[in-house]
Amino acid sequence: MKLGIALSGGGIRGIAHAGVLKALEDNNIKIDIIGGTSAGSLVASLYAMGYSPYYIYILFKRYSKELVEINTGPIISGIGNFMINKKNTFKGLKSGRSIENIYNKIALKKGIRKIDEIEMPIVIPTVDIANSKEYIITNKIPETSENLEQYITDITVGKAVRASSSFPAVFTPCKFRDHAFMDGGALDNVPVHEVKKQGADKVIAVKFDADPITEDSNIMDIIMKTIDIMGNKISEENLEMSDLVLSVYTDKVGLLDTRET
Repeated sequence: MKLGIALSGGGIRGIAHAGVLKALEDNNIKIDIIGGTSAGSLVASLYAMGYSPYYIYILFKRYSKELVEINTGPIISGIGNFMINKKNTFKGLKSGRSIENIYNKIALKKGIRKIDEIEMPIVIPTVDIANSKEYIITNKIPETSENLEQYITDITVGKAVRASSSFPAVFTPCKFRDHAFMDGGALDNVPVHEVKKQGADKVIAVKFDADPITEDSNIMDIIMKTIDIMGNKISEENLEMSDLVLSVYTDKVGLLDTRET
């Protein structure tokens, strides 16, 4: 039996996916196929390349601020520029180039440059903002697929995770060939179906649930709850298709919160 796992998006909270993978390994549960959207792709790609869950955690701690590539000042300035420059509809706050560069460097340490050089089957959803279509970045096109144009294999690891992680209005769309890719969570936040198409007999879905909203909740709490509601709604069909759903609760962690606790 082949076991697959689908990791959802969730901003910097995605590091919790490493904890899930560690718990599975500690219980001798082997993952054969992996998929991840947005933040999930950041962890899924590292795991598929052979990095251990603990080392993934170390990498996140080392590079978190560079991966986020954002702080309060640029947010305020960037929003102002975005509002003024209405003609440039692809304008965002940050390019996301740091994500691409860091992941290409990490991949090269394993002797890997492109996604099709990874051995473990992996799927990374992204969305072309120009035609509103979902594309799947993978190292193995499913034999049952009827739409071969939906799959992309000839792409660097860094470009792949950047394409899936380009959260709207935070990062500019990721340009690749004639595509302008944005966060895959817009259409496929937990890629259970694509993991199954890779041959998984059973699939574990991992998603995030923000803290409940109370009278003490701040604007970031509300934003995080809204994102999780939207992501889970988008993924209803995928979640129903999974064999087990793991919900990860994070304590007041913001989308791009890199503060140490």
